[in-house]
Amino acid sequence: MGAGHGYAQASSGRAHRGRLTAVLVITASVLVLEIVGGLLTGSLALLADAGHMFTDVAGIGLALLAITVADRMFAARSTFGFYRLEIFAAAVNAVLLLGVAVWVVVSAVRRLSEPPEVESGLMLAVAVVGLAANLVGLILLRTGSRESLNLRGAYLEVLGDLLGSLAVIVAAVVIALTGEAAADPLASIAIALLIVPRTWSLLREATEVLLEATPKGVDLDHIRDHVRSVDGVVDVHDLHVWTITSGMPVLSAHVVVSDEALAAAGPGPVLDQLALCLSAHFDVDHCTFQIEPAEHARHEGSVHP
Repeated sequence: MGAGHGYAQASSGRAHRGRLTAVLVITASVLVLEIVGGLLTGSLALLADAGHMFTDVAGIGLALLAITVADRMFAARSTFGFYRLEIFAAAVNAVLLLGVAVWVVVSAVRRLSEPPEVESGLMLAVAVVGLAANLVGLILLRTGSRESLNLRGAYLEVLGDLLGSLAVIVAAVVIALTGEAAADPLASIAIALLIVPRTWSLLREATEVLLEATPKGVDLDHIRDHVRSVDGVVDVHDLHVWTITSGMPVLSAHVVVSDEALAAAGPGPVLDQLALCLSAHFDVDHCTFQIEPAEHARHEGSVHP
């Protein structure tokens, strides 16, 4: 017996598809510019940032694909729809970014011993354009990053690019003023170090969703106490809360109801109160309850707390 069937609602990521598309176009344009600029100037920092941009383009494209596929009708073999693809996209983004960070560090260390000459003027110009583009991308994704893990992944990638552009700008200025070519590989290492912590955080959160861990901020004991406080409810067991995708928590539970309450009005009033309680106090709109009479509890094959 269910309450609050909310899977027809738009996912958090879908609501910001237009902004994500705009960021994809901007990022792809800067990617081409940085590849050309890196090859012309000999700057590893620009090529490293271009590598980061490439994973951004792939990642944001994957995010858009996931949101689009999530809009498809439910299938007999996908009863929850395809919303979970958004979380897979976020996890793939994180893995790609970690791979890029390793490549950048290895390449930069090799260059430190014999740093090649770099055309600092063109390097600086390309980095400034990249910085401006990243600022626009951050503004477009800022709101959605608070609502969708998928969009948060894209936001973190653009933020990493912005910090990378700043590192390239600093390196170009140092090279122009001092002629110290080692500033280029050092900036590359700085870009990699900026990528790793945020990416690791994203990967951890995506993994928690895929493992169906209890969502952050959800206290199962608190929920259990609220359910037990509903008139007619004797106990609750097999209580589970997990997340399908960002902004879409789900709850299921076996609720034991007194014989008197069932005899007086049936399960309807209890279900209404349970749904209202969960949506109002815990922002969980999709709840599935198995209503059981008190005497049924001893027939349960396995009763979980």
